[in-house]
Amino acid sequence: MTNRDLLKIAEKFGTPTYVYDADSIKTQYEKLANSFHKSTRFFYACKALSNINILKYVQSLGAGLDCVSINEVKLGMKAGFEQKKILFTPNCVDLTEIEEAMSLGVHINIDNISILEQFGNKHGDSYPIFVRINPHIFAGGNYKISTGHIDSKFGISIHQLRHIERIMSTTGINVEGLHMHTGSEIKDPEVFLQGLEIMFELSSHFPNLKYLDMGSGFKVPYQDNGMETDVKELGKKVEKAISEFTKTSDKKFELWFEPGKFLVSKCGHFLVKTNVIKQTTATVFAGINSGFNHLIRPMFYDSYHIIENLSNPKGSERIYTVVGNICETDTFAWDRKIHEIHEGDVLVFRNAGAYGFEMSSNFNSRLKPAEVLFLNGKAHLIRKRDEFEDLLRNQIEVL
Repeated sequence: MTNRDLLKIAEKFGTPTYVYDADSIKTQYEKLANSFHKSTRFFYACKALSNINILKYVQSLGAGLDCVSINEVKLGMKAGFEQKKILFTPNCVDLTEIEEAMSLGVHINIDNISILEQFGNKHGDSYPIFVRINPHIFAGGNYKISTGHIDSKFGISIHQLRHIERIMSTTGINVEGLHMHTGSEIKDPEVFLQGLEIMFELSSHFPNLKYLDMGSGFKVPYQDNGMETDVKELGKKVEKAISEFTKTSDKKFELWFEPGKFLVSKCGHFLVKTNVIKQTTATVFAGINSGFNHLIRPMFYDSYHIIENLSNPKGSERIYTVVGNICETDTFAWDRKIHEIHEGDVLVFRNAGAYGFEMSSNFNSRLKPAEVLFLNGKAHLIRKRDEFEDLLRNQIEVL
C-alpha cells in the first residue's frame, strides 16, 4: 500500500480514518510461523484490534485466538475460529463468565486462587483448564504494560504453587496448560527463555500438562531503525531450550504464543486532516481533526508514532507540536520535524494498527472514526464513521 493509496482513501472515506494493510498482517504472521518449530501455535491477541474482518483474515492465515473477555470469544466464534483454537484468559471476572466460556467449549485460563478453588469445587476434573502463573519477571516497554512483576494483578504467584497443588489434590481439577505473560514491548529475548525455564521447573507438578503458553510481548519498531524482537533468533533459542529439556524429561509440550501488536501494529495507518496551524511565542501547533479519544497511546503510554505529511511529502521540514481537538492536554508529538504542514493537509500516523481504534471513545461527544481494510489492492470500508445518532444509542430519555 502506497502513500498515494492512502491519499485516495482519505479523499474517498474522509478523515479521521484507520486503514489496515492486509499484506502487512500476512507478512508478520509468516515471519513468526517460519521462525519457530512447526509444532508451535500462535493465538492472535485480539484485544489489539478486534474488527470482525481482521479476525476473519487472521483466522484464514491459520492462527488461533487469544481472548480476554467473553465477548471477544463470541466475536472469534462468529469470525469462524474453532473452539479448540480459542483461549480465554480473563482477569477479575466471576465464575459465571468462566462457566459461560465452558458452555462455548473453548480453552479456559484461570489466573487467581479464588476462582480456581471455586471452579474446582464445582466442576472437579470435568473440564480441563490452564493456570496463569505470575513468574515475577519485570519486563515490557512501560510499567503500564508490564504484567509479570510482583505487584501485578495478573496470574498466580510462582510462590503459591502449594496452593494450586492443594486445590488440585482436593478437587481433582485437571490442569492441561500453564500460561505466563510478562508484558508488552519486551526488548530482551532472554525474558522469554527465563520464563520458559520457569515453566519447565513447574511442569513436574502438573501430571496432565499438554501446553506451555508463553504469552507474547514481541517488540515492534515505532521509529526508524527502532529495535524489534528478533523472532528468528528467539525461535532457535527456544527450540534449543526445549531440546535440552527433553533430554532429561519424558514430557513433551505444545508451545503457544499470543502475538497481538506484532501482527497488526505495522499494518495500521491513521489518517487525519490538519484543521489549524497555530503559532505561539513558544512553538508552532498543528491542530488536527482527531484527539486522544481516537488514539490514546501517546498520552497514555508516552508512545511514539511516526507522523508524515502525505499532502506535502517534499516540503521543507519544520518543527511542529501536533495536537488534537479534545478539551484536555491532547498532544501526539512534541517538537517533531515534519514536512511543512498547511491547513487542510492530510497527515498519517504510522504503526497505528494496535490499540488505536480498539481504545477509542466518544469523549467530548466526538464521533469515532471509520475503519478501512486494504486487501488485494482495493480499499474496503469495514466500519462506517459514527453519526450523531450513535451518541444517543442506548440512552433512555426520562425528562
